[in-house]
Amino acid sequence: MRVSTDWLSDYIALEGVTPQELAEKITRAGIEIDVVENRNQGVNKVVVGYVKSKEKHPDADKLNVCVIDAGQEEELQIVCGAKNVDAGQKVAVALVGAKLPGGLDIKKAKLRGVVSLGMICSAKELGMNDKLLPKEQQEGILVLPENTEVGTPISQVLGLDDHVLELDLTPNRSDALSMRGAAYEVGAILGREVTLPNPKDQLVEAGDEAANHISVEIKAQEQCIHYAARYVTGIKLGASPLWMQNRLMAAGVRPINNIVDITNYVMLEYGQPLHAFDADKLENGRIEVRMAHEGETIVTLDGQERKLEPHMLLITDGVKPVAIAGVMGGENSEVSESTVNLLLESAKFDGGTVRKTSRQLGLRSEASLRFEKEVDPGAVITALDRAAELIQRYASGQVHQGIVQAGAESSEKRVIQMSLNRLNRYLGTDLSLLEVKTIFARLHFACGDAEQGVLDVEVPTRRGDITMDVDLFEEVARLYGYDNIPTTWIEGPTTPGAYTRPQAIRRTIRGLMSGSGWQEMISYSFVHPDKAVLFPALTQGSKAVKLAMPMSEDRSVLRTSILPQMLDAAVYNMNRKQDSLAVFEVGSVFFTEEEKLTKQPHEIPVLSMLLTGNRVAQQWNVGAEKVDFFDIKGALENLFAYLGLEQRILYVANSPEGFHPGRSASIYLDGKDGGEGTLIGTLGQLHPELQQQYDLNDVYVAEIVLEAIYQEADADIRYRELPRFPAVERDIAVVVSKDIEAGDMLRAIRESAGELLQTVQVFDVFTGSKLGEDKKSVAMALVYRNRERTLTDEEITEVHARVVTHLEEQFNAELRK
Repeated sequence: MRVSTDWLSDYIALEGVTPQELAEKITRAGIEIDVVENRNQGVNKVVVGYVKSKEKHPDADKLNVCVIDAGQEEELQIVCGAKNVDAGQKVAVALVGAKLPGGLDIKKAKLRGVVSLGMICSAKELGMNDKLLPKEQQEGILVLPENTEVGTPISQVLGLDDHVLELDLTPNRSDALSMRGAAYEVGAILGREVTLPNPKDQLVEAGDEAANHISVEIKAQEQCIHYAARYVTGIKLGASPLWMQNRLMAAGVRPINNIVDITNYVMLEYGQPLHAFDADKLENGRIEVRMAHEGETIVTLDGQERKLEPHMLLITDGVKPVAIAGVMGGENSEVSESTVNLLLESAKFDGGTVRKTSRQLGLRSEASLRFEKEVDPGAVITALDRAAELIQRYASGQVHQGIVQAGAESSEKRVIQMSLNRLNRYLGTDLSLLEVKTIFARLHFACGDAEQGVLDVEVPTRRGDITMDVDLFEEVARLYGYDNIPTTWIEGPTTPGAYTRPQAIRRTIRGLMSGSGWQEMISYSFVHPDKAVLFPALTQGSKAVKLAMPMSEDRSVLRTSILPQMLDAAVYNMNRKQDSLAVFEVGSVFFTEEEKLTKQPHEIPVLSMLLTGNRVAQQWNVGAEKVDFFDIKGALENLFAYLGLEQRILYVANSPEGFHPGRSASIYLDGKDGGEGTLIGTLGQLHPELQQQYDLNDVYVAEIVLEAIYQEADADIRYRELPRFPAVERDIAVVVSKDIEAGDMLRAIRESAGELLQTVQVFDVFTGSKLGEDKKSVAMALVYRNRERTLTDEEITEVHARVVTHLEEQFNAELRK
């Protein structure tokens, strides 16, 4: 809402308060002021001039030599190239020495040999927004009304000595979408009296009863609770007075003609949109408010044919639609130069109906904006009388007697009971009854004496946002001054903020993965039903959760695995020549055991990973190296080691659905104290058929359930001093059957070696005809250490022999010589 301080001063005295100070006070009281705009963009020494004569320039066809009376001692000769300049006009004349917006200085000049003592200005040269001018004034020089006094400063004539405050209103403050509402607000803030025009005092009704010429009927009572109309005859269409045009332009509204300008002016003044119909174009002067019929159409004032729907509210004459209620009038009842008689409308339309219609038709206007936020029902008649009085004064209209209306004339004022003790308790203040009543008096809220500490406050209809006592508390607080409310220290026990254990572990996982070169991705929780069955290993025997109202079939079930979406991401990247990809996601998967949901489905957190492409990019001295199974397994081992679980993880060769039958494994977490292990995930290469279906290169994926990790992880870093005693390294190479897994052998070595074994690691696997077709050689490096003393050869030999014996007995292993 753009509020002109010049216009505002009609209702409230603003002496002693600068526009900037006023903006600061309004902002501190709860309505933010975005901009304080000075309408004078730098106009100086520009006055009203009278063009006494105009002659063609002797040496230029497009220039005219004008003699101007600008109220100076001598007449001025000015050369002007505007097409619309003519003798007998009142124009804006920039004198020699004048300054115009944009840093333009006016000097004495010679144009093609003819002296020019000034410049005749256009509106744009005066810093005005020419798009807000009437169409006839948008090109060429600015032509002023004939009754403008010569020599008057142009800033005074055009209302440029004005400031505009741009109010950034919240949706609840629709009362401030009017000059009247702004005046009440400023009056309350400054503690000054507000004086509003009383149209009843100025309006003179003449002729017979309006009801003899027009009638009103409401058939949609819920969508239109009140409709009032006046009948005005003998109007003369023309330009509105310049002061009204100035105020409309300050508010951002383009003047059109006196009738339209008056309805817009009153809308800005009272916040009540109005509409003027050509009464002679209405069937028998009839107004019928009803809902639209299916397939009904109307051509609106912008010349567009609009298709209407049954939820849209219409104004009709009983035969045809003449307006879309609260949105836009119809072309078939438009006020034109031939209009003599008017039906002037003022109504209270339902905000929700207007909003839905406006959005669907793509028609947003100042009127629909106000109806959407609910106009003051008590201003319907007052605004109608104000518009009729102005039409009577500036369009020579004869206002017939009486108002023709239907519906409730006005709603009752709301009375809210407010406890003074409760108010002070909420605000932390100690306000007296007199102080509170003074604040309400500034707001023009009537209230009586408090009985037993409870005050009855009467809220005017313009403040529809106040419905409860806490709303009144807010009004008291903002006018008392937020800065005046005492500061209260926070009391009571405080709890330092911290992450929960699952949150902390998820952050740890994300940090470690990102720091290791993996990129995190985030995907939808909704997938196509076909993708919900691709990787069932972790939710075996369960069902996908179907959505009741999916946005599309591709997003119709909750995911049971994140891997299908990772494959989609891989395809997306491959299609854009990004062949190497290492991505992970920490998210949730969902499943249920029920055919039809009767209880909350399961939601479990998982870590999903995808790896494809090259481990090392090709360079001049290094060939490209493709990733393999052990790269993704190594990333998981690194993660488990960081979480303190490396000794409790077991990888078991397996062929889960969706994975390569010979290059995949299930991951188990051993129970504490040697208890039974728990399946926590799968990893491996993508199944060749899926790989071909997605048209991907070799892809390796893993998915880990995090619930067990949350319980068992130990991510605390414990530092120990470097060992003082040396370690002893012993290698061992054994020949075993090919079907024996190295992991089983490593576990057997740890069991048999005991506490002296520090690490054991496979460093070579060999197969060949010398060993036999079903045999392989596995070489392992063992490191022994005692942190308290130096080990002897006898101790190491004894432990090492025990390890060899255990391998021979459990795996039928033979030492390789």
